[in-house]
Amino acid sequence: MEIFKLLDKSNCRDCGLKTCLAFAAAVYQGQKQLEECTHLGKEIVERYSSNVNHQQPVDQEREQAVGHLKLRIASVDLTSVAERLGGTFNNGKLTIKCMGKDISVDQNGDIFTDIHVHSWLMIPVFDYIIKGAGVLASGKWVPFRELKGGKNWYRLFGQRCEKPLKKVADTYTDLFEDMIHLFNGRKVEKHYESDISLVLHPLPNVPILICYWKPDDGLESDLNIFFDATSEENISIESLYVLSTGMVIMFEKLALRHG
Repeated sequence: MEIFKLLDKSNCRDCGLKTCLAFAAAVYQGQKQLEECTHLGKEIVERYSSNVNHQQPVDQEREQAVGHLKLRIASVDLTSVAERLGGTFNNGKLTIKCMGKDISVDQNGDIFTDIHVHSWLMIPVFDYIIKGAGVLASGKWVPFRELKGGKNWYRLFGQRCEKPLKKVADTYTDLFEDMIHLFNGRKVEKHYESDISLVLHPLPNVPILICYWKPDDGLESDLNIFFDATSEENISIESLYVLSTGMVIMFEKLALRHG
């Protein structure tokens, strides 16, 4: 996103890629050089190129983030966190609900759960425990771009979350509904006049509303993901993005396996 902010967002394709967002990702991954953008001035290229060329692989960054958060967990009073977040504390472990399943964390930051644990889950869970204010959901749904910190992330969110999840819904519509119910999702009545409206609780007090419109009379299908307006009081915008992206990847894998 830092690289993307430097670009003019014209999607001119002079670099050979379809969008400025795709170019920013390619630069970050070392597949493109910043100077390949024809709209950037020489001064900006010289100022930022050295930093860009030394970015760490995403997986390595995530592992470092997990390690840093685990150290912070060690200084957190998990008993008070349980009271604040509506969880429980027994036998040295804090337990909260994640996707409808129990997930427990001890003072060392070790996670105990029956579901598969990946960095996309660990980072938001740790962030929620450390920063969550325990603010109850308001029931007011907003798109990602209307969240306070979502302005710089919503384009990437659309590409990495809403677009691939729509593809899952288009290809395996029935399975899409079944997968939501597997994780204690709740079907709501025609929210925003959508054909399918489902609410998930990936974390307590951080509900997600998924609305899907089936193709009809020549109109393409559509899918939008909404968040409670209070979400950022319980989790950072970065962790909310990581959580949403990981959830979509999980649904993609389930669809390929069982669809």
